[in-house]
Amino acid sequence: MKLPARLRMDGARAAWAQMSPALRAEAAQVLDAAGREVRLSAAGLTDFDSSALSLLLSAARQCSEQGVALKLNDAPEKLRELARVYGVAELLWPTAAASTPV
Repeated sequence: MKLPARLRMDGARAAWAQMSPALRAEAAQVLDAAGREVRLSAAGLTDFDSSALSLLLSAARQCSEQGVALKLNDAPEKLRELARVYGVAELLWPTAAASTPV
C-alpha cells in the first residue's frame, strides 16, 4: 500500500475513508499468508501536516486490532521529525526509536 502525495487536514477524512477498508483487506491477506506486518510506503508523501500522523496512528491501531503490525517504509525525514516533535515516533517506528540514541 502507498500513501498519497498530499495528506493534509482538508483531505484526511476522505483519505482515511479510502484507506481504512483497503488496510483491513491487506491485513486479512497478510494473516492468511501467515504474515505479521502490513507494509505501507510513504515514499510519495510530499505535502502533509500533523493530520498525516493522526491517519498513520489510526492505521497502526487498526492493524494492531487485526493482529498485524504496520510497517511504515520510506518515510520522508520531515514526517519522522514531525513524529518526534509530537512524541509519537516510537509508535510508528518502534524498532528505530529503540535503536536511536537519546
